[in-house]
Amino acid sequence: MTTIGELGEQIVAEWLQSQGYSIRHYRWRCRWGEIDIIAENESSNTLVFVEVKTRSDNNWDEGGLKALSLAKQQKIYQTAQLFLAKHPPLAEYYCRFDVALVTYQKEQDGAKLIIKDYLKNAFEIVD
Repeated sequence: MTTIGELGEQIVAEWLQSQGYSIRHYRWRCRWGEIDIIAENESSNTLVFVEVKTRSDNNWDEGGLKALSLAKQQKIYQTAQLFLAKHPPLAEYYCRFDVALVTYQKEQDGAKLIIKDYLKNAFEIVD
């Protein structure tokens, strides 16, 4: 059974594809953590690590934005570093960290999901 979070990731992936990105990985995992979506735009040599937060309306953490703490950002960055180490040709790409905020409303026949906000370059990590 597909979870609401997975449905949110699917909607964001479809939107990214409509913007010219190809999806390289869903839920890429390593010892540091997980990256929800890794997307690539070959024409601009851009690799995007996307964190998707799917929440119901009127939630406690501003649509998932408060859940993106500095510690969570560090974890995503470390995971991205390991991904790039395992895929050396992609290390030459411009990399950015985006956040997609997806809302859902329960309906009789399931749930209605909408991308509420898509934050490009939502955070940067300085070594």
